Amino acid sequence: MNSRDTSDEPPRIGVSTEGRPQDRPHAFDPVTQPEVFEGVLSRRVIAFCIDVVMILGPIILLALLIFVLGVVTLSLGWYLFPLLGPAFIVWAILYNALTLGAPESATLGMRLVGLEMRTWYGAPCYSMLGAVHAVCFWVSLSVFTPLVLVVGLFNDRRRLAHDFLVGTVVVNSEQRAASLRQGRNGGY
Repeated sequence: MNSRDTSDEPPRIGVSTEGRPQDRPHAFDPVTQPEVFEGVLSRRVIAFCIDVVMILGPIILLALLIFVLGVVTLSLGWYLFPLLGPAFIVWAILYNALTLGAPESATLGMRLVGLEMRTWYGAPCYSMLGAVHAVCFWVSLSVFTPLVLVVGLFNDRRRLAHDFLVGTVVVNSEQRAASLRQGRNGGY
């Protein structure tokens, strides 16, 4: 027992249960904060296209390097081509983990269009969550390709299936939301 502890309760060991994520309300309310979700789905599509370029660019450069290496080594370098698949997977997960885990909580594409990812209770994204989100996104994209964006049309927070699965929400950045809010209030 600690000398400062005057209560009759036994001391708590481990993680505090106060303020657990499941006890917290949703941080973003689409009714009282519509500017936070305005245009999110269309901006997510644009951000995805930018991120695809950011992910495929280095892989294409690696493929060209392997091709040139194969020419120089009289086709021995071409045995590295099977490594492109795993390199793509590792790079895509790493890209999402590093960018979503950064203080901006957004990939480069998301930053360019004014979006950021948050947990459903408002905390910034972190690297492991970004990596898991990427895996869930690519799996859902490969399984439900035509229906991936449809889920976002039927909920007020514009969350997609993989967002529900990992507990995230994509919102407009604070700067974009503030400008939308200002425009809605007539500049006052």
